[in-house]
Amino acid sequence: MATEQVAEGVAQSPETAPGMPQLDFSTFGNQIFWLVVTLVVIYFVLSRIALPRIAAILAERQGTITNDLARAEDLKKQAEEAEAAYEKALADARAESQKIAEETREEIKAQVAEEQAKADARIAEKTAESEKAIQEIRASALENVEVVAKDTAEALVAALGGSADKGQIDAAVNDRLKG
Repeated sequence: MATEQVAEGVAQSPETAPGMPQLDFSTFGNQIFWLVVTLVVIYFVLSRIALPRIAAILAERQGTITNDLARAEDLKKQAEEAEAAYEKALADARAESQKIAEETREEIKAQVAEEQAKADARIAEKTAESEKAIQEIRASALENVEVVAKDTAEALVAALGGSADKGQIDAAVNDRLKG
């Protein structure tokens, strides 16, 4: 008999065939009931389990982002403070180096002035000694000129055949040397 029913089902015409079950008006009540039950179950599963987990994850992410932003702001402030401290230390170091350089220049100027004063004193001493030596040489030269002039005058008078006494020659040479 089962084979007869199968044969009968194949032999049915397309107008009398039941078609798609979801479009069968006789089962709409059952379909709507199970649709509502399924949607209510999905709503409760999502609202009681999935959505709280998602909300917790979103809240945790927001907290992490807020904490990271606050920490980044703190680190930024620390970096700015460190930069300001560095700039201040650099400015202090530059000022200190300028101060040391100026002190060194002043010390060198003082040493140069001291050495220059010593050199000037040595030069003045050497100049005085040189002038004294020159005066001695002049005096010695004048004496030698006088002696040579007297000897020459005496030799000239004798060569010309005259005779003159030494006192007259000395007086004539002394008058001539004085001017």
